[in-house]
Amino acid sequence: MVRHNVYFWLDESLSDDDKVAFEGGLGALFEIDVVSTGSFGRAAETPERPVTHNSFDYALVLEFECVDQHNAYQIHPEHDVFVEKFGPWFREVRVFDTQF
Repeated sequence: MVRHNVYFWLDESLSDDDKVAFEGGLGALFEIDVVSTGSFGRAAETPERPVTHNSFDYALVLEFECVDQHNAYQIHPEHDVFVEKFGPWFREVRVFDTQF
């Protein structure tokens, strides 16, 4: 299994409606056939500690059965639609992939 963790820092000028649209785009990624499961959320309001990084706006977590399915997701047309539509809103994106 591969867990694909993506952290987004968005443009600060986005409206609440823009954020709702972004959340819809994140949710649409769960429908891609090679995605086993997915979820997204906002940074938790947990106490600050030296090891905590919660300055991001959204986190996306997708799981795939194998690396090949992850790789197929990366070139899937619906993934491209998400990146093309919302990419201009990204200030920063970080990806952490883990294999189990």
